[in-house]
Amino acid sequence: MEKLSSAQILDAGLADWRKLAQALHGRFLTGDFTGGLAFVTAVARAAETANHHPEVTLTYPSVEVKLISHDAGMVTRRDLDLAARISEIARELGIIADPRAVTELELALDTADLAATGPFWAAVLTGNRAGLRGDDVVDASGQLPLLWFQHTEPHQAPRQRFHLDLWLPHDVAEERIDAAVAAGGRVVDDSRAPAFVVLADPEGNKVCLCTFLDR
Repeated sequence: MEKLSSAQILDAGLADWRKLAQALHGRFLTGDFTGGLAFVTAVARAAETANHHPEVTLTYPSVEVKLISHDAGMVTRRDLDLAARISEIARELGIIADPRAVTELELALDTADLAATGPFWAAVLTGNRAGLRGDDVVDASGQLPLLWFQHTEPHQAPRQRFHLDLWLPHDVAEERIDAAVAAGGRVVDDSRAPAFVVLADPEGNKVCLCTFLDR
């Protein structure tokens, strides 16, 4: 199954959707619970027809939809097709999308010994070592953010540290960086922008603001 490039996803013209870490994300402003349920029901019918099933979260004011081809571990053409159909449903129901509001938070931990460190965090966070999948600890229930391990060289005094990775829509990241700097932060490293920019708070605690571009 073909992995789509950033350019292919952008060229699809899916104005209601943004690609974050791995998946397409959409937020639809349904306004109330009944309207949201009607939208979710219509989306479910479309998903059954396409035999491709998104992750859907219904809340009082909005519905969050996440699209990824789980068997491929990436966004594929069928995700683009279903995203377009879901946008059609939203328009038919008079529902407005708010794609610039989507975000995704991941935790990152530097480690020089994943074999030793990974099972511990999988057990703590998910209750089972099986939660460790490659470089990630994945909570199958969806209640916790993904924890991924950033590989480092071993040191006499290990430099293990946590930091946050905040995934933002590519057209939101720059204004979020500006807001963080205006609030007292500083840019530590922008050499990999727009893929990610490293910021630090006044005490040196770091966060990466990430987009799917240039990856």
